[in-house]
Amino acid sequence: MGTHRRPRQRATGGGRARTAATITLAGAATATGLGGGTGHADPQPTAAQVRAKVDKLYQEAEAATEKYNGAKEKADAAEQRLEDLRDEAARKEDRLNSAREALGSVAAAQYRSGGLDPALQLALSSDPDRYLDGAAFVERAGSRQTAAVGRVRKELREIERLRGAARIEVSSLKSRRAELKRHRETVTGKLEAARRLLSRLTAEERARVGGGTGDRASRASSGPRDGLSASAQAPDSRAAAAVAYAYQKLGSPYVWGATGPNAFDCSGLTQAAYRAAGVSLPRTTYAQIDAGRRVSRSELLPGDLVFFYSGISHVGIYVGDGRMIHAPNPSAPVRVAPVDEMPFAGATRVA
Repeated sequence: MGTHRRPRQRATGGGRARTAATITLAGAATATGLGGGTGHADPQPTAAQVRAKVDKLYQEAEAATEKYNGAKEKADAAEQRLEDLRDEAARKEDRLNSAREALGSVAAAQYRSGGLDPALQLALSSDPDRYLDGAAFVERAGSRQTAAVGRVRKELREIERLRGAARIEVSSLKSRRAELKRHRETVTGKLEAARRLLSRLTAEERARVGGGTGDRASRASSGPRDGLSASAQAPDSRAAAAVAYAYQKLGSPYVWGATGPNAFDCSGLTQAAYRAAGVSLPRTTYAQIDAGRRVSRSELLPGDLVFFYSGISHVGIYVGDGRMIHAPNPSAPVRVAPVDEMPFAGATRVA
């Protein structure tokens, strides 16, 4: 009896094992796709989806770039003010030394003649503020000494004022540099995310995302004749010169923060174009839009600045026929493009 039961136990156990294995395999099959379960890998985005994501990243990067440009402009101004303050303080210290030397000459003369005036002892002491206290000193000093003391007193006060102003500028400069770092990290992070997305595409798909074919076509159809025609339609010679410069820069690479002469970001291109025409534009898009008279879209003439997005984060130079020249983003060089390529936000005729 015992020997007959053992085989049945093994057979029964084996059947349970086979049943469990079958259930496990079926579950695995369902998880891997037969039943459309949660084990599915996320589908790869299409080229169109990648383009939409990349365009959004580029737009966000450009908005951060304009903030960086604005912060850099303020940091540069703070640095220049600090340098000017230091230069002025150095000049004041030279004048202070001259005034104290004059007092020293008087002191030497008095010493040779039989003693040093107590007032001059105070003036030449290691604590120059002491001799400024009270009217008694001025009364004891002669007219020449009074004038010399007045000059020293004035220079001391000016130097202290300049040092206080310099301390404020140093604090401002540190703040601006921290702001620059934050904006730089934002820009580079967005651009790196866009680069990773583009790396998933084939070369042909990347060319379509970056508008490669369109770039070649725009350069081919925008030769010297187009540039001359656009310049001729400009409202004045400065606008004409800015348009001519923009045409010369077709094909130049986009580099964030660049203002030429060989690479540009969007506001860097417009600034460089008008700089070549003898006009100084602000550095950022949101300042450039106020650099002249606002014009409607129907009034556009070559040389007008055209702005895009609600945050005024992109700019180009209008060249006529509903087209502009702009520096789009790192995936496309300076090129001719339709004005309606992006959400129009306004236009300015440079004053």
